[in-house]
Order: sequence, then structure tokens, then C-alpha cells
Amino acid sequence: MKKTTIAAGAISAIAAALAIFSKTKKRAVETDTVRTARFRRARRVLIVGATSAIAQEAAKEFAADGDKLFLLARNAEKLQVVANDLNVRGAAQVETAVLDVNDTDRHADVLARVTDAFGGLDVALIAHGTLSDQSACEKDVALTLHEMQTNFLSVVSLLTLLANRFEAQRYGTIAVISSVAGDRGRKSNYVYGAAKAGVTAFLSGLRGRLDAAGVKVITIKPGMVDTPMTAHLEKGALFASAEAVGKGVYRVIITGQEVVYLPWFWWVIMTVIRHIPEPIFKKLSF
Repeated sequence: MKKTTIAAGAISAIAAALAIFSKTKKRAVETDTVRTARFRRARRVLIVGATSAIAQEAAKEFAADGDKLFLLARNAEKLQVVANDLNVRGAAQVETAVLDVNDTDRHADVLARVTDAFGGLDVALIAHGTLSDQSACEKDVALTLHEMQTNFLSVVSLLTLLANRFEAQRYGTIAVISSVAGDRGRKSNYVYGAAKAGVTAFLSGLRGRLDAAGVKVITIKPGMVDTPMTAHLEKGALFASAEAVGKGVYRVIITGQEVVYLPWFWWVIMTVIRHIPEPIFKKLSF
């Protein structure tokens, strides 16, 4: 118990210090890189899960660049609200289509519609997902499988189709929002974590496959983010805003980094967590 308390306390202390430090950390070089990217032809950008808080914030940045956006989400009303906002913010063109990502039989047709609308794609951002109810999943196999379908298998379906298209055209960027939860299974959210671990591993292999074709594959691992999906959780110092993370997603896509933690300090936190010995880790309550 003492080892568990010490380990948990150490992680909390490191995390709190890094969270404070991150607020003052300057990224002048990265900012300059992003600014110079604003002077070029309009990108053709697909966003899956476009009504999510993080995706909306990333989309605002692309709209400010005058890019063309194709938005996919399951709620038509919310999708139209987002589209209207992006038009006002300067997007060159905004198209939408309703898609339940678990309806994988429709994926190929919808992606064909996207590429037909723009004559191709430069960027695809996959940003959908649900935060699994761990306790409920432990009692319900069907619910667990549904969560795996939403957070992992639907992503695999989309990535497989997108990879073939991008490989054929031999350019572009595929970015996916995974999670720090996928770095190590924790008793409090291992269903969600397992799905995200699968996404991260799939992206790693896909990155190797598409490298020769000149296609960037980006894994984005946010930590805790203040969004409607986490509204039921108590907020602490480690929570980042959806705006900050969304801008980070945009910046990562523009700069072409391949594996990124958002905010950056989660790389340090997860490095510590990954190296905690299993006999101690299994007793931690977080």
C-alpha cells in the first residue's frame, strides 16, 4: 500500500509541475511554421466526427486558412451548425454528409462522395470516439464489443479505405486522434484503453507501409480534455481545453509530426507510467 501511495503521489507531483510549466512554454519555431503554411492553395480536408469539440476547434483553424472541408458526423442538425460556422470563418467550401461510423458498409461510398466533391483529398482527420463506461462494460459483453466497434474497428475500416486512396495518389496526410489511455491498460478504463491501443498500433504499421508512398500518418494522443464527453468527470490541473488541443491537432497536421502527445507534457507522464513495475502498477487506483 505504501509503494502504491508513493508511486501515485510521485506521478501526481510530476504531472502538476509539468502542467504549470506547459502554460509558460513558448513554441516560436512551431508557430512560425504554422503561419507560413497559410500561404498556399486551399487544402482539401476530410474530418470524421466533425461535431466533436476537438474536431470543431481544429476545423476552425483550417477554415481560417481558407481550406475546403468535408464534414462527417451522425447528427445532421449539429453538423449543419458546425458547417455554417466554418463558412463564416473563411472556409473556401464546406460539404457535409451524415454518417454513423459503425455503419461500415457505407464507408466506401461516403469516401467516394468526398473525393468526388473535391477531386481528391490532402488531409483526412479521424476524430470520432466515445468514452467507454468501464463499469458497465465489465457487466455487458455486447456493450464492450460495441465500444470496441466504435473506438477501434470503425477506425480500422476508414483507415484501410483511406490508405488505399492516399497510397495510389502518393501524397497527403492521415491523422487520427488516439489517446494516452492506449499507452498502458489501467483498471479504471481498460476497455477504452484497449481500443485506443489498437488504433495506435494499427497506425504505427500503416505509417511504415505508406512512408514509401510519401503519405504522412499521424498519431495524436491527447490527455484529459474538457469536452462534453468528459463533462461527468471532476476537472483538475491536467485537463486541457478543447480549443487548445484542437489547435494542437491542426498544428501537428501542418508540421507533419508523426506521434504527438497533447498537451506535450503527457509524453513525460506516460513515460513514467509505462515504466512502473507491474506489481506496483496493478495496485494503483487511477
